[in-house]
Amino acid sequence: MKSTDPPNGLAAVNCGLLPSLLSSFVDTFVDFSVSGGLFLPPDPLKSSSNPLQTVFPQPSRLIAIGDLHGDIIKAKQALRLAGLIGLDDRWSGGSATVVQVGDIFDRGGDEIKLLYFFEKLKREAAKTGGLVITMNGNHEIMNVDGDFRYVTREGLEEFKNWAMWQCVGNIMKKMCNGVDESHVIKDLFDGIPREFRNIRPELMNCVRARVAAMRPNGLISNRFLSKNQTVVVVGDSVFAHGGLLQKHVSYGLERVNEEVRDWIRGANEKVANQLVRGRNSIVWLRKFSNELAKDCDCSMLEHVLETIPGVKRMIMGHTIQSGGINAICGNRAVRIDVGMSLGCGNGLPEVLEIVENSEIRILTSNPLYLKGYGASLPPNEKDGIGSLIPEQRVRQIEVNA
Repeated sequence: MKSTDPPNGLAAVNCGLLPSLLSSFVDTFVDFSVSGGLFLPPDPLKSSSNPLQTVFPQPSRLIAIGDLHGDIIKAKQALRLAGLIGLDDRWSGGSATVVQVGDIFDRGGDEIKLLYFFEKLKREAAKTGGLVITMNGNHEIMNVDGDFRYVTREGLEEFKNWAMWQCVGNIMKKMCNGVDESHVIKDLFDGIPREFRNIRPELMNCVRARVAAMRPNGLISNRFLSKNQTVVVVGDSVFAHGGLLQKHVSYGLERVNEEVRDWIRGANEKVANQLVRGRNSIVWLRKFSNELAKDCDCSMLEHVLETIPGVKRMIMGHTIQSGGINAICGNRAVRIDVGMSLGCGNGLPEVLEIVENSEIRILTSNPLYLKGYGASLPPNEKDGIGSLIPEQRVRQIEVNA
């Protein structure tokens, strides 16, 4: 053996790769620490500059999930109800398509964990031909705008913990010469005031961390929310958190997604209010969410749907339906926010299922619903499954946000 050979016949280590290896290790370590112990699979779509897809073909199975508001326990219950994850929390939905209609944020303390969990599912689903779509709700937009009115103490603490691990990771990277400067955060709190009016001193660091993460081009908003659609068409269904008006369709659905995305990424300083702010915007609209059909403008809905090729129905979240998922206007307006999160009603999980022939069903864990509506179903379809029930089933809860 030559004196220059490595001991025990081991291949020589290329020390020039150490900085990039260290950077990757640190990123994985930080992700694991803030996500509740998740290792993210490789991203099949590594580039974040790809255009957002707005229209998708009809899948053999489509699942729609309503507002989750920082409750990862209820989110997993809903996913298991639909057979999309197993007891190990891994994707088991095969080639199914899932649309989560927004409002992962606020009212709960698992917001960052939910972002990571859905990112993990997106990557796992892609391996089996499945698809997971996450959307912007009004609470995503509010947080990017710095509007934290509905943030909980637990939610603030989660972001404070996130910022601490980001800073730890940054220090670790700086200890190794040669780490790519683009992978090092120069100042996580750059441009953020040290104090905010009307914020208690003990919460100041929490609020500063949330601003750093959620502002346009923030680390969380850019990494996760910039991948969200604001409106999406899957087969013969169009999804929007609050709903769509004719002006939104005329504006252009692809244009909506790109402009909201560019604002979240910090590429554009502004985004049109008609898209994301105000009661008639896409994420705040309630015109099709009233309890009774007579209180909804079904003729307006018909006109909107007629202008979107091939679309039969609009599926929305945003407004809590205390009696569960329901439909009005001849089943063309489907409302799926059942207030399942602990901080927003603590309702029993329900999800909407649409199969290839456009048959719509409600998958529910509500035993009262099963007792009242299960008798007409075939025996093998009674466990957790009910047909889409008649109009005016539900008593609506109106909430401010």
